[in-house]
Amino acid sequence: MFIELIKVIILGIVEGITEWLPISSTGHMILVDEFINLKATAEFKEMFLVVIQLGAILAVVLLYFQKLNPFSTKKTKQEKKETMSIWYKVVVGVIPAAVIGVLFEDWLDEHFYNYITVAIMLVLYGILFIIIENKNKDKKPKVNDFNSLSYGTAFSIGLFQVLALIPGTSRSGATILGGIILGTSRYIAAEYSFFLSIPVMFGASALKLIKFGFNFTGMEVALLLTGMIVAFIVSVIAIKFLLGYIKKNDFKAFGWYRIVLGLIIMGYFFLFK
Repeated sequence: MFIELIKVIILGIVEGITEWLPISSTGHMILVDEFINLKATAEFKEMFLVVIQLGAILAVVLLYFQKLNPFSTKKTKQEKKETMSIWYKVVVGVIPAAVIGVLFEDWLDEHFYNYITVAIMLVLYGILFIIIENKNKDKKPKVNDFNSLSYGTAFSIGLFQVLALIPGTSRSGATILGGIILGTSRYIAAEYSFFLSIPVMFGASALKLIKFGFNFTGMEVALLLTGMIVAFIVSVIAIKFLLGYIKKNDFKAFGWYRIVLGLIIMGYFFLFK
């Protein structure tokens, strides 16, 4: 039991860091578990790797509660209207991933939940990050706040989020990349990515829990709660780091990280598997 708790603490740390950085949380979780090998049924592990992300999502709810709360007594009528506008744009952006995810969840899990897919996606999107950042180096973003984020752009970013249904892509990476391509600032792209994660991950977690059937053993409850709590704490730190980082830096460093990690993974499994 103690060893398994240590393993989920490690997984929680990995989830808390990688959920928000554009380097693929699911991909990292699959790969880390390949080495630490959490002792659990295949059904619990599949559910755990998704539901642990709820802890990370709650960090967004905490950090942005005031900004996302349309009922705050501290806000003017206009500010409440602007907050509702953000939520409407989040709903529009969630639609593509929600539809595709519900229809193809089992098929995607069966065909893409493996280290080969993770490694390829890490490298591919790492290259894309570098190319797009170089291409947009001297361009000024057209969208610097949520008032200027149109519903059409919000929906288009949501289409990019669909790509993240493939492990190794990175949900935050896909949406941030999409936002930059469509003319948003890195900061708005990152924040919108955070907000999109709230309904997406609550929905994905609900589906996994329903599929699992809520038939938890005492140990499974302890493992899941521990992982979520650790993911929550680490996520608060990771989100603050990312928002500070992108004020002065682009995403090319994450692109290079993805490429190097993807190549290491390919080499490791080619030689030892």
